[in-house]
Amino acid sequence: MASRNVETYKTAHQAFNRRDFDAVVNMMTEDATYEDRARGVTFRGRAGFREFMQGWVTALSNAEVTDPVYIDAGDTVVTQFVGRGVNDGPLGPLPATGKPVTFHLCEFFRFNSQGQITSGGIYYDQLSILTQLGHAQAPQKATAA
Repeated sequence: MASRNVETYKTAHQAFNRRDFDAVVNMMTEDATYEDRARGVTFRGRAGFREFMQGWVTALSNAEVTDPVYIDAGDTVVTQFVGRGVNDGPLGPLPATGKPVTFHLCEFFRFNSQGQITSGGIYYDQLSILTQLGHAQAPQKATAA
């Protein structure tokens, strides 16, 4: 049986997929912090996390969390999942391409004793996203000597 923290995490991902950002941020403490490690950006508080989620949905209006695997570590839960969507809006300063994208992510949340999210972070490969969207070229593969 999954722990309360794992169930909260699953519920947050399901709410994101429904675009119920209120449900997600209401699972967090007011002063929660969240680090987007790939971009080196920290989001603070519920409004900050809402901004993080909205950024993904602006770039990929049909963005979804798929194939999650949750790893329970007590007051911390780690999940690996696949992000999918079509780039139909700007991705930061980059224009929409209309191309589909699929990429792997590793995310974690820390919980307090009341089961609220107090902090978290996410890791993903920006280059694979930019390459799939045509904004960057994949590095050349090394050849055997």
